Parts: sequence; structure tokens; C-alpha cells
Amino acid sequence: MRAKLITLTLALMLGAGVAACGEDDSSGGGGAESSEQTAAPEPTEAPATGGGVEAIAGGISKDTAAKPEVPAPSGQPPPELVIEDIVKGKGPKAKAGDQLTMQYVGVSWSNGEQFDASWDSGQPFPFELDAGMVIPGWDQGMVGMRKGGRRLLVIPPDLGYGPAGSGPIGPNETLIFAVDLVELG
Repeated sequence: MRAKLITLTLALMLGAGVAACGEDDSSGGGGAESSEQTAAPEPTEAPATGGGVEAIAGGISKDTAAKPEVPAPSGQPPPELVIEDIVKGKGPKAKAGDQLTMQYVGVSWSNGEQFDASWDSGQPFPFELDAGMVIPGWDQGMVGMRKGGRRLLVIPPDLGYGPAGSGPIGPNETLIFAVDLVELG
């Protein structure tokens, strides 16, 4: 069954706003997925206009056995959370209350430099989804992900560390993450 897609149109060069439209292209069976009561953020497709988010997504490897390289961004960051599956996993979708174990690489939009990566420590990162253990962009961005998947998250400051920043992350920084769902429980 294919995931729902929300197309996020970014007019970065023109400085225009963001328009989004959603369409359910799933087929067959109702099952548990059709009984979900709250709409979760779904993976988005970045438009193929060059530069920005689409260039980042296109440059991230699909090999989930290796640490992904995150290409340096260009242009202005998107004002809203961007969620795009690089590799679609298999099995049930992650939902609030699930225990997730992630591998990730985090990069700052402003300078394209890595600020953290679980891959470097050799220790995947466990957390409970939607329990406030991580920044809101992660809690929102992991919903619907499946084990074995790799996802791009571009997180605006209001869903990250905001005006305070945190450690190597400056104030009002847009964050880029390549995240892999290793375990879902």
C-alpha cells in the first residue's frame, strides 16, 4: 500500500508562500490505517526545480546500511516542516506512543555543517514518539514512518530549538535530518 503524499510547493526563488495539497492514493483494505482518528504529517514530495530541499533529497543515499551524506542546502529554508521519504520501510506505521530507535545525521541549514550524528557514536537513538522527548519536528516528522525507512526532515526553528538554539545549533536555525528507523516497538 502506498503512503499518502502531500505535495509541498516551495517557491524559494520568488519568496512566495507555501501551498500544500494532499491526496490519498492508497488502495485496497481498510484495516487499522483507515481508522486513524488524527491526520498525521505525511511524507512530502519536493518539486524538481533545482536547489534547496529537492537537491538535498536527491543527494541522500538510499543505502540504509551506511551513514548518509546530507548535501549542503542552497537558497532560503522552507518556512514549514518538510517530510520526504528517501526509502520507504515496511511493516506498521509509527504512531504516538511507539518506541522508535533511530540512526540520524543532523545538519544546519545556515552553514551546511553537521552538528550531530548517531552514526558517529555507533549508538542508535531510542525515544518514545509524541512523548515530548525530542524536538517537535521529530515528534511530528516520524509519524507514519516504517521500519527500514530513511526520511528527510527539514525542521523550521519553531519546531526545533527556536530563538534559544542549543549547543552547536544557533538561534532560529533550520535543521536538516536524514533519519533511519531501525526499530519500531
